[in-house]
Amino acid sequence: QLRLVESGGGSVQPGGSLRLSCEVSTFVFDHYTIAWFRQAPGKEREGVSCISINSGLTKYADSVKGRFTISRDNAKNTVYLEMNSLKPEDTGIYYCAAGVLYNIRMSSDAYDYWGQGTQVTVSS
Repeated sequence: QLRLVESGGGSVQPGGSLRLSCEVSTFVFDHYTIAWFRQAPGKEREGVSCISINSGLTKYADSVKGRFTISRDNAKNTVYLEMNSLKPEDTGIYYCAAGVLYNIRMSSDAYDYWGQGTQVTVSS
């Protein structure tokens, strides 16, 4: 059973930065695509970004392009989400998820394993 553990959430002012981490317990890290999703109160969960561990190919939601960067450290089985120029609308619970995908995409039904989530709050 794959286990994902997120960390790095917190409260920041608009314009601030946070870095989220997702550590994945697996011996075959490079088989997976790892994605970040978020869910704000009263809203549906939405895909933020994803990365193919094998190829390094990435995708971003339009709302975060140019502000967020996803990366991976294969030696640590960890995926990071660097979030800059944060806005109040970035507030929500951020989840990382893992799946074996032939074509990377940010559809939640493509991911079989999920972390417990970490809260990000952007407020003045």
